Amino acid sequence: MSDAATAAAPPLSRTRLIVTGALLVLVALVVGALVGRVTAAPTAPQPGESSAEAGFARDMQVHHGQAVEMALLVRDRSDDPEIRLLALDIATAQTQQQGQMFAWLATWGLPQTSSEPEMEWLSRPVLDGSAGHDGHGDHTPGEPMPGVASFEQMQALQNATGVEAERLFLELMIAHHQGGVDMAEAVIARSTHPLVTGLAEGMVQLQSKELDYMAELLAARS
Repeated sequence: MSDAATAAAPPLSRTRLIVTGALLVLVALVVGALVGRVTAAPTAPQPGESSAEAGFARDMQVHHGQAVEMALLVRDRSDDPEIRLLALDIATAQTQQQGQMFAWLATWGLPQTSSEPEMEWLSRPVLDGSAGHDGHGDHTPGEPMPGVASFEQMQALQNATGVEAERLFLELMIAHHQGGVDMAEAVIARSTHPLVTGLAEGMVQLQSKELDYMAELLAARS
C-alpha cells in the first residue's frame, strides 16, 4: 500500500492495519513458542482426568464454539468489511485452537467430555498453594462459563441485521472475550504444562488486542 493510500485510509481502517499487524506478530511468537516447547512436553507430567488442564481444554472448546457461532452469524448479517474480517479472524483462530485442545485430550488418553460440572477445575489449587481462588472473583461450578451469551442473546443476534447486528455482536463478543481471558489466566495460575500455558498466554495476548479493537468499533456505532 502506498503512503498516499495509507494516509487516505479512514481512522478505523488504519487501526485495523495496525491491529492486524500486531496480531500476526503475536501469532508468530505463539506458534514459535509452541513449536519450541513440543520436545519438552513429554517430560511434563501428563494431566489427569480431573486436572485443571483437562478441564480447561474441555470448557474452552465449548467457549470457543459459541464465539465461532457468533462470528459466522454476524458475517451473514453485515456487509461492513471490518466487521466481516474481524469475524473471520475470530472464527479462524478459535477453530484452530479448538483443534489443538481436542488433540491434547486425545494425546493424554482422556475423554473429550467429563462428568464434572463446567468450570469445576477452578476448584483446583493455584500454583501458590491456595485453593478455590481464580483471581477473577468467585465462580460456582456448573454455572455458565464467563462471558457466555444466553439463548435469548443468541436469538437476538440471529434476528438482527445491519448495524443492529454489528452492535449486538460487538457487545456480546466483548463480554465473551473478557470471559475467555479470565479462563486463560485461571489455567495459567494452575498449570506448569508448557503446551497449555503457552496456548493460554497466547489467548490472553490475542484476545486483549481484539478487545481494544472491538471497543473502538462499538464506539463508532453508538
